[in-house]
Amino acid sequence: MIKKIFFLLLFSLLTAQNSSPSEFWNSYNKNEKIAFINGAFGAFTKIKSHHKSEVRKQYVHDDNWIQPYYIERFYDIVDEYISKEVGYNLNIISMHMDAFYTNSDNYNIPVLEAMRIVCLMQDGYKKTANFRLLRSQQKSR
Repeated sequence: MIKKIFFLLLFSLLTAQNSSPSEFWNSYNKNEKIAFINGAFGAFTKIKSHHKSEVRKQYVHDDNWIQPYYIERFYDIVDEYISKEVGYNLNIISMHMDAFYTNSDNYNIPVLEAMRIVCLMQDGYKKTANFRLLRSQQKSR
């Protein structure tokens, strides 16, 4: 199951190179969009879990070790891509992504960045979401 989602995500990223992110997103049906979001959430969670495990292995013998700031910042960034408030109702994220790409200013914002903005908004981080949105809109012009 995880392999199928990974290959769908990889295939999706490879085929999206010839179209805008909004065209890529809108080319999928509802189930494919939810599978994409599920795959991305799973990938981010697995990366974070694997990183935590490796850090634990590296410093298991040092009782005085304090986790550096950059590791916590990495975890914070990964968490921005996963909505905690929505839980397993990925349909909500999918619908908000559809709405996100109805705005012509957002057509060229990459899908994963759009998902990050939507998840931040869903979790109530409106100021951060709006900052990311404005920055992404400027980059995509």
